[in-house]
Amino acid sequence: MSTPHIESLEKDICKTVIMPGDPLRAKYIADNYLKNARLINSVRNVLGYTGTYKGKEITVFASGMGNPSMGIYSYELYKYYNVENIIRIGTSGAYTEELDVMDLLLVEDTYSSSSYALEQNQDKSSIVKASIDLNQIIKNKALNLEMPIKTGRVHCGDALYKENDNYKELYDNYHCMAGEMETFALFHNAKVLNKHAACILTISNSLVTNAETSSSQREKGLDDMIKLALESAVII
Repeated sequence: MSTPHIESLEKDICKTVIMPGDPLRAKYIADNYLKNARLINSVRNVLGYTGTYKGKEITVFASGMGNPSMGIYSYELYKYYNVENIIRIGTSGAYTEELDVMDLLLVEDTYSSSSYALEQNQDKSSIVKASIDLNQIIKNKALNLEMPIKTGRVHCGDALYKENDNYKELYDNYHCMAGEMETFALFHNAKVLNKHAACILTISNSLVTNAETSSSQREKGLDDMIKLALESAVII
């Protein structure tokens, strides 16, 4: 079995998938965290790997950037490969001083003005929730690992570069703590297909303070996020 975007067999992909946006981040996780990792997808260079972590088989599969790309890959994984759980991992820009660079943020729900849901199934919702059960597993694991994590709503935008950035309005009016570009499509697809989705983000910069992370800080922060996602996946 394959789709226009995924060449894998169903047996190659696990029920739980860790989903970074960047294909090279998927490769980094496979190379550094998984045992006996094997490449299971390279169509369009959107890389996917399956290997074992602490004895459990887990798939790591890139989503690409933005709602349309996440919408394609998460839908196909849920619908045609019988994936049950997707944990997105990525970076995000803070909209509030409550978040510092390098903080971990577990997304509770996501707000978007994207037309993705409307076009996908005529759903006019602008806010969609993460899986409560998956989020609870992640929170419990973060506590167990003594890894501080914050929770809240994010803004999922379609435009990274905006002529007039309205992050203050998004924080004041919609309580969005940070911005990213993939959660809305992921959470919507999970809702439509009765699946489970979560998202862990590392704050890489602040639109409020203009703070930026260094390359070494990002590496350490991303490793914390990756470890939390994998440790959570082991017990799902």
